[in-house]
Amino acid sequence: MEVSGAFGDTTDQERDAIAAALAKHFGASVRLVEESDGSVVTTEDRIGLPRRDFEGGAATEREQAVIDEIEDILQGGPERGHEKLERIGKLFVRERIDRMFDEILFEDGTFAQYEAEENLAGDAIVTGAGMIDGRKAFFAANDYTVKAGTFADKSLEKLIRIQEQAIETEAPIIYLIDSSGGRIDVQSTFYANRYHGGKQFYNQCVMSGRVPQIAVMYGPNFAGTAYQPVFSDYLIMVRDISAMAIASPRMVEMVTGAETTIEELGGPEMHARNTGSVDLVVDDEAEANNAVHRLLDYLPQNYTERPDRRQATPPAGDPREIDTVVPNDPNEGYDVTELIDRVVDEGSYLELKPEFASEMITALARINGRTVGIVANQPAVRAGAIYPDSSEKAAGFVWQCDAYNIPLLYLCDSPGYMVGEEVERDAILQKGRKLIFATSCATVPKVAVFVRKAYGAATYAMAGPAFDTDATLAFPSAEIAVMGPKAAVNAVYANKLSDIDDPEKRKQREQELREEYREDIDIHKLASEMVVDELVPPRDLRAEVANRLEVYDGKEKYRPGRKHGAMLF
Repeated sequence: MEVSGAFGDTTDQERDAIAAALAKHFGASVRLVEESDGSVVTTEDRIGLPRRDFEGGAATEREQAVIDEIEDILQGGPERGHEKLERIGKLFVRERIDRMFDEILFEDGTFAQYEAEENLAGDAIVTGAGMIDGRKAFFAANDYTVKAGTFADKSLEKLIRIQEQAIETEAPIIYLIDSSGGRIDVQSTFYANRYHGGKQFYNQCVMSGRVPQIAVMYGPNFAGTAYQPVFSDYLIMVRDISAMAIASPRMVEMVTGAETTIEELGGPEMHARNTGSVDLVVDDEAEANNAVHRLLDYLPQNYTERPDRRQATPPAGDPREIDTVVPNDPNEGYDVTELIDRVVDEGSYLELKPEFASEMITALARINGRTVGIVANQPAVRAGAIYPDSSEKAAGFVWQCDAYNIPLLYLCDSPGYMVGEEVERDAILQKGRKLIFATSCATVPKVAVFVRKAYGAATYAMAGPAFDTDATLAFPSAEIAVMGPKAAVNAVYANKLSDIDDPEKRKQREQELREEYREDIDIHKLASEMVVDELVPPRDLRAEVANRLEVYDGKEKYRPGRKHGAMLF
């Protein structure tokens, strides 16, 4: 059916929501049509008919029997399971799904383990498909009221089948994880089987980069169920109630003798700060729902598509103030998000892994309505130097953006890779190469901006000119060099300077050498030699990037043939 009206002032999201609400109300496909000229404002929004319509009308005897059985299964596990959820303050799985999805289109395996002697409603997992903001997505959600959400053969089969549907349909899948692991007492029926056991993780690996996988964790998850979230593209953990680790605190004490707590072993704060395994930590289930909706809004349906473009909004900060944000002193720290706020659309900035390796920022945002991935050095933390963790963090983010056709904006202001015994022992070379590798392999449009310092291999890691970057731009404050003036002068002239006995003359000569070095790396000279594509007034950066991404949209890039790279993330 068509609905006419004046929709010109609404955003794409608002129009999608209107269409979805009308379709749900009328039980039919809906498209919105602009009254003035009859042009279609949004594409047809296909929403299914109500699936559990047991109200009104006379049912046959056997139909009523099935309806009653379904109603019973939908109640979940025994009362004690529901009471435990109440004590913890968590939602029942079906309420959780209903709040996450705008519409549930179908469910699979409702009758799994229906004939079991004990109440195993759905075998502790609910799987199916629904609509989120006008987009179809699959879901797999543990039912904690049934044996604490544990897995066995039928629950694993349900999960694996829905994964296969997501792979073949090329639609996102949302994992709502609240499970105490596998049922050890029946492990022989599922643990190592070809079509059970590890097949869920195999499927996740096959799906990786094909369709978005978003996991939300609502409880403590150990052993096998702790792998499901880390094999997903994005992980959201709910504060105070979620955790993940290879083994529980009790098992850790049995094996090692060390006492620990769930929070210390694998709580959200630990993973946010120490491992970087979690992308977003949220305070409650409502915030988790918002995070899923927001993440999906930046992502395409699958690897063959591009993210939807939204209505552009002006940045929160004035672009004319960008140059005042960047200090004149190259060694003075500042918060790079103040620069970002003056470039991206207001309200569009979503930082991922904000507490992990915070000297490097990885964020999704929009510029003129277009989704972009931002990789930025953070001079306010560790001077923006690149450490092993920050290299891995940025590399994984670049890899994800490239997989889902999200163009990349690099903001370089770094003294380079960190040096010293500690980072060498933490494999700075091995881990540091990953960002360079990801940047080299990415075929999405890449724009690099040299904001201030671009010393050493930071020039390479942050998409320097040699890395098939579509545009390398520079501010007048930029310095691109093997190392900074102080380090360079000490490296080259240390002996000659030490030969000068007079401290004042030695200091004066050192200053002269630094100035000579600065002249050699002056950005105007590098722009003259076309080391960078354009020297940009900072106030013009937003327009410069937006216009270039507009032109580069759909640009095709090729890499020499191979099976895959040999540097594993």
